[in-house]
Amino acid sequence: MNKVSRRGRGSVTIEDVARAAGVSAMTVSRVVNKERNVREETRQNVLETIGRMNYSPNTAARSLAAGDATHIGLLYSNPSAAYLSQFLVGALEAAREAGCHLVIEACESENESEQCEVARRFANADAEGVILPPPLSESVPILTELALSDTPVVTVAMGKLYPNALNVRIDDFAAAKQMTEYLIGLGHSRLGFIKGHPAQIASAERERGFMAAVTDAGIGKENISIEQGYFTYRSGLEAAERLLDQPGRPTAIFASNDDMAAAVVGVAHRRSLDVPKDLSVVGFDDTAPATTVWPELTTIRQPVSAMAAKALELLLGELKIHRRGRTGTSQEAILDHELVIRESAGPPPAD
Repeated sequence: MNKVSRRGRGSVTIEDVARAAGVSAMTVSRVVNKERNVREETRQNVLETIGRMNYSPNTAARSLAAGDATHIGLLYSNPSAAYLSQFLVGALEAAREAGCHLVIEACESENESEQCEVARRFANADAEGVILPPPLSESVPILTELALSDTPVVTVAMGKLYPNALNVRIDDFAAAKQMTEYLIGLGHSRLGFIKGHPAQIASAERERGFMAAVTDAGIGKENISIEQGYFTYRSGLEAAERLLDQPGRPTAIFASNDDMAAAVVGVAHRRSLDVPKDLSVVGFDDTAPATTVWPELTTIRQPVSAMAAKALELLLGELKIHRRGRTGTSQEAILDHELVIRESAGPPPAD
């Protein structure tokens, strides 16, 4: 199993370079961006310090030239605490490196008027641009309100790119298809699938990937069981109970996120089913629940923290274009996913 490289706590930041060189972070930024209003002696000092400390400024930091942006808004509502935690960490670290402030606010309501009010309040605040992780990335009231106020927005995990929009995602269809093919390759022909929240495009894409792999393998619909979930642990419990109550129950269950997959493992244990000897269970995201349950989950690794950092990078670039009086074009960054094989999946039990 390959581990994704993650930015360590000891990584050198622009503030570290500034302290070591005895200058301000703004001066370091000007040197990095090759601006002319820096004395040659200071420039050489900063460049030597950068080389000595092996500092590598990221793209987001470079786009934030000479105090371009100060406040970036992040509006969130996510039923998966594990996903949200990874996303916030990635966004906060990227904002710190870029030298901008992240203004974070929750919007838990599904009421359209309340969502409009939150977006309106955000647009009227100091936030120059807004990051919308799922499920708010697909909220029509919020997107409409921010568009009316001409506030640049980057959506995350939005399955469809809109005109003049910014989006960061993985290929959910391909990832789900790959996972399903892995289970079929282990010998499973009776498969269960737990869908994600019906209001999210990513949920539909994951189900579509699952069904594409099943169809390609020639597995009949009578051997496929699909239950609705909502990306929450409790919805995973309820869906797992329904799947395992069926006659000729599935030998493998693919849940659309790790929270629901962890719930399936819990239900299996309660029914004295061995995972993976009696039942294989796999998830999606590679968040904390994937490695806190036993056995640890085989899952799709979605680079959640990296997606947050990429979202900030795209947004800062868009703000730079806006300040020059120009309109940006649609941009979409599709990051790589990874099939992470652990201990929760194996061959089906003998009949």
